[in-house]
Amino acid sequence: MFFLAWKNILFYKGRSLTTFLLTFVAVYLFIVYVAFMDGAHSSMLKNALNVYTGSLQIYQKEYRDKGGYDYLIEDTKKPLSLLSQTKGLKAYSPRVETYGIASHKIYSSAMMLTGVDFVKEEKLSQLKKALLKGKYNSKGECLYMGKNLADKLHVDIGDEVSFVGSAVDYSFVAELAKVCGIFKTGMYDFDSQSAFMNRAYFDKIFLSKNMATYIVAMATNLKYNDQISHLIAQKLPPDLKVYTWKTLMKSMVEVMQMDSFFGYISMGLFFLVIFFVIMIYGFINVNARMKEFGVLRSIGLSDANISLLLLLEILILTVVALLLAVPLGAYTAYYFEVHPIVIAGMSDMYKSYGVVSDKVPTLFDPFTVMWNSMLVFMLNLLSIVYPIAYVRSFTPVEETRYV
Repeated sequence: MFFLAWKNILFYKGRSLTTFLLTFVAVYLFIVYVAFMDGAHSSMLKNALNVYTGSLQIYQKEYRDKGGYDYLIEDTKKPLSLLSQTKGLKAYSPRVETYGIASHKIYSSAMMLTGVDFVKEEKLSQLKKALLKGKYNSKGECLYMGKNLADKLHVDIGDEVSFVGSAVDYSFVAELAKVCGIFKTGMYDFDSQSAFMNRAYFDKIFLSKNMATYIVAMATNLKYNDQISHLIAQKLPPDLKVYTWKTLMKSMVEVMQMDSFFGYISMGLFFLVIFFVIMIYGFINVNARMKEFGVLRSIGLSDANISLLLLLEILILTVVALLLAVPLGAYTAYYFEVHPIVIAGMSDMYKSYGVVSDKVPTLFDPFTVMWNSMLVFMLNLLSIVYPIAYVRSFTPVEETRYV
C-alpha cells in the first residue's frame, strides 16, 4: 500500500504539491510566530523586572496588605544570610521606602524616597543605565531623581530639594538634599514619584539601620525563579513571605496572557483556513479518482485498504513537509534568539528611555516547536476523514459508474 500511495502522490502532482506547500508554510510560520510572540513577552518581562522590580521580593507578611513602618523587616541579617547561601540568584539587596513631600522654591510634589545600596543595584536593576545626567552613585545627602519628578519640582543637577516625612520611629523628618543625578526609565509613574538616596545616609536620617521595607532579588534564570522562591520560603522566619514577579506584576502577566490568547486565536483562524483548503483538495482528489477506487475495490481491495491508502498519501506528504519545516523553523527561532532583530528606525527613541531594549528577540523552546508541529500533523490527518467517509459511502459498482 505504501508504494501505491507514493505512486499516487507522484501522479497527482498538483494536489500533492499544494498539500505539501500548505503544510510546510503552516508549520514554519506557526513555529516562527509563536517564537516571536513568546520572545516579545519574555523581553518585555525582563525589561520590566530589570528596571527595578526584580524576580522575587521578601516582605513582612502583613506589609503588602496594611503597609506602614509597623510591618517592616526589622532585622535583615537572617534573610540576607539565607540569600547569600541560595544558588541561582544573580543579586539581592534590602530597600527601605518612605513617602513624603518634596519641595523646591514654590513647587512641591509627593515623593517616594528609597534608601538603596547603589553598588548592589548595578547588578540588580537598570537604574544606572537609566542615568540621564549627573552622577549615579553619590554619597551623602544626594538624590538620584526621576526626570518627571525633577520636571515637576523644576530642579536640575546641583539644586536643593527639601523633604518632609517621618522616620521609622515616627519622629518628624525635614531634610535638605542636593540633586546629584537624574534618571529616566520610560515608566511615567515610576519616574514621576521616585528618588533614591545612598543607604548609609538614609539610615542615619530615618533610623532604619538593619531594617528593610522589602528585600529584592533577581534570579539568574527566570525559569527557575519559582523553585528558588519556594526553597527560600521554606527557610525564612515565619513572619516573612516571598512574592514572585507573577504576583508583583500581576497586571503585566494578565496582559501577556491576553495577548497570547488573541495571538493563538489569530493563528487558529489561519489554521482553520488551511485545514479546509487541504480537506477540499482531498475531497476534489477522491472525487476525481472515484472510478479508480471502484476498480481497486472490484479486484479485491477492502474499504479498510482504500482508507489506508488515502491516509498514507496524506501521511507521507505531511511527514515530508514536517521534516523540512520543523528544522528550518527551529533554526529560525534559535537564530533570532541569539541574533535579535533590531528596529533601526526606533533605536534612538528607545535609547532615550535608557533601559528599554530596541531588540526584537525570539524564544527558542524545543517543547513549543514540537507541539506546534504536532498540531499541524493532527489537523492534516483530520482533513482526510471526510474524503474517506465520502468514498466509503459508495459501492464498487457505483464508483465504477461515477461521473
